[in-house]
Amino acid sequence: TDDMFLQDNLNDFIADGRKTWRLVRNRIAEVFDVKNGILRDNPEHKDKIIFRIDEIEMLLPVAIGDYTDFYASKEHATNVGSLFRDPENALLPNWLHIPIGYHGRSSSIVPSGTPIRRPYGQTKPAEGSNIPEFGPTKLLDFELEMAFITTDANVLGERIDINEAEEYIFGLVQFNDWSARDIQAWEYVPLGPFLGKNFASTISPWIVTLDALEPFRVNNPKQEIKPLPYLRQKGKGSFDIHLQAAIKPENGLETVVSNSNFKYMYWTMVQQLAHHTVNGCPVEAGDMMGSGTISGPTKDSFGSMLELTWKGQNPITLKDGTTRKFINDFDTVIMRAHCKNNKVRIGFGECVGKVLPAK
Repeated sequence: TDDMFLQDNLNDFIADGRKTWRLVRNRIAEVFDVKNGILRDNPEHKDKIIFRIDEIEMLLPVAIGDYTDFYASKEHATNVGSLFRDPENALLPNWLHIPIGYHGRSSSIVPSGTPIRRPYGQTKPAEGSNIPEFGPTKLLDFELEMAFITTDANVLGERIDINEAEEYIFGLVQFNDWSARDIQAWEYVPLGPFLGKNFASTISPWIVTLDALEPFRVNNPKQEIKPLPYLRQKGKGSFDIHLQAAIKPENGLETVVSNSNFKYMYWTMVQQLAHHTVNGCPVEAGDMMGSGTISGPTKDSFGSMLELTWKGQNPITLKDGTTRKFINDFDTVIMRAHCKNNKVRIGFGECVGKVLPAK
């Protein structure tokens, strides 16, 4: 088992299962306990194994084999449906029955701090033309999300029971699902997102385990229609994780544009995993499942610029006096997440990406 800690990712460790996760977590907690001097009082050893965060480069925590992104916030789905379809029928008929998702590209998932190049693509024809335009996206957006990392779960042809699904979830990271809205709008019918999504996604390098999040477990929103039996979850299905998104212009001050919470998610992680595998699709160690944009019930809790500016109709004013409908070149998007009670605060670090001009 010692070899698993000599790797440049956590895949082997995650594949070893929950018993190993807990043993290692408990040992780390013991070593760093304020009452334990085994490391604190050993300067030579401490200086060898502890580094300042600004002295190191954080890499992807796992080698992501497969990546799925869900669409599980009712508020987000309602907002998008209202913007692009009928506000009176914003949710499509299937939305309240299944966790909607699509398969993305793991090859373009990058760690926090990696610059993001504005992507090229086709967009809808200009008025009076029937030829699509081609060029850099004009509507670059962020999506405020979380994502969970799985362990080896099932083999081809087997499904994961919802009552066992949580055993196969290692932990969560922050996730920015960068989106080119104009490219997405032209391409998404009939098969869904493609180039408008797969150019880049950013994750935070720290995975927070479910064991660490246990004190912050809360009920998920009441589901309006009783799900089919394979999606019926018992107990509290969500976590009280505070989420924040900010925009920082080059050489400027950051402006917080969204404050949301993971607990707003309509469909839970175990429902997503149970649905993902109900047809026998195998899930492996290091696979990643995005939550989908996490929007809350108020305007300041919407999780994307698409919603915050209501498709550009209501620009946001930043601290330097400039306005944003979407994300500009050289803007840095900063996402943060944390859990807090009267005893402890658990942070997820930052999920950061600076936008570079199209090339």
